[in-house]
Amino acid sequence: MNLLRFGPGEVLGDKPLTAKVLSVVVATLVSWLGNRYWAFAASRREERGRELVWFLLVNAGGMLLAVGTLGVSHYVLGFTSPLADNIAANGVGLVLGTLFRYFCYRHVVFTAR
Repeated sequence: MNLLRFGPGEVLGDKPLTAKVLSVVVATLVSWLGNRYWAFAASRREERGRELVWFLLVNAGGMLLAVGTLGVSHYVLGFTSPLADNIAANGVGLVLGTLFRYFCYRHVVFTAR
């Protein structure tokens, strides 16, 4: 997110929500591979496609938590500094999203039968 907003060329400098969504999409794909083949390797599903669909849905929910906290902080509360955006998206939003994802991974996504 920070690279897209504040890195070379400030590609999405004035679009914090878009930067957060794009960064989460990339992280989600990397995360699925890591979770499937490492963290939950013993309980992964045989149907890779179905597992991926559930994984994407769960991550969409986690992303909504992170983007929602950033949106409220940035647009509703008016905290528009880079530090405030990072606290909202990568502090509060990330913690809430991580808790949500872990619970869902364990009980919905990686449930070998």
